Amino acid sequence: MIIKLVEVYELNRQPLASEGSYSLREVFVNPEHVTCLREDIITGKKLQSGLLPEDLNSTQKFTKIHLNRGLSGIDLVVVGDPASVQEKLQNTKQLLRG
Repeated sequence: MIIKLVEVYELNRQPLASEGSYSLREVFVNPEHVTCLREDIITGKKLQSGLLPEDLNSTQKFTKIHLNRGLSGIDLVVVGDPASVQEKLQNTKQLLRG
């Protein structure tokens, strides 16, 4: 089962700039490939600094998700604290195979 989350991603970063601009997009994740969830404090600091989209709540938490891709992995930063993201990952309904 695939679930929908909201990812925070960096737009075109300027070569000499220390920080780029950020945006949000929907991302679809297979919970079976998630190996690690942890709170992403760095993205929270970027929100407090005004680098993230203005429509986010100033108290919003973020989670870094590590996805297994065989020999390597990929990290995504999504909107929501680790507990709420875990709940979404676990609430996937599966059909019984008869």
